[in-house]
Amino acid sequence: MEVANRRLRCACLACALLFSNQSEARYRRVPRRLQLLTDFRLTDVQWADLQLPINLAFFLHSTAAGRVVALYPSPGGATESLPSPEAWQTLTEENPVLHELEPDVEALLVNRLEPVPEYYRVGVDACYKLVGLIRTQWRGFSGGTAVWEEIKRFFAALKERARPGGGAPHA
Repeated sequence: MEVANRRLRCACLACALLFSNQSEARYRRVPRRLQLLTDFRLTDVQWADLQLPINLAFFLHSTAAGRVVALYPSPGGATESLPSPEAWQTLTEENPVLHELEPDVEALLVNRLEPVPEYYRVGVDACYKLVGLIRTQWRGFSGGTAVWEEIKRFFAALKERARPGGGAPHA
């Protein structure tokens, strides 16, 4: 991943080996870690404090921005939002796993579309895959039934692949 503009540039093994363990480099390796955070705590009030217009978002620490940013998928792509530092601090105090996210390349993916919310620790490539799915499948004003079924399939597959210990550390 090119850190300055958050663009995924390559997925080949050679680049993966070349850019592993280089936290200060122009390019960073995206972790393959996929963890369902079953003990994650996020109340409705805390979610409201993050000031996001939908119940689907991912959060990552952006080196370029110097802070945590929230992104949510839309028919136009990923839309960025800046949660208040206080709201994010409260969340990290209750969920220490957030301190472990690798800047720029690993995210907290939040799905609050269903009655039981799901929280994942994922590489940003999974987040952008979701963004692409919504962007390409969205129809009309409400998205259409097909996009909502695709979103459900995406999260079902994610949950099936998630490992309790987080899985393999890198791509």
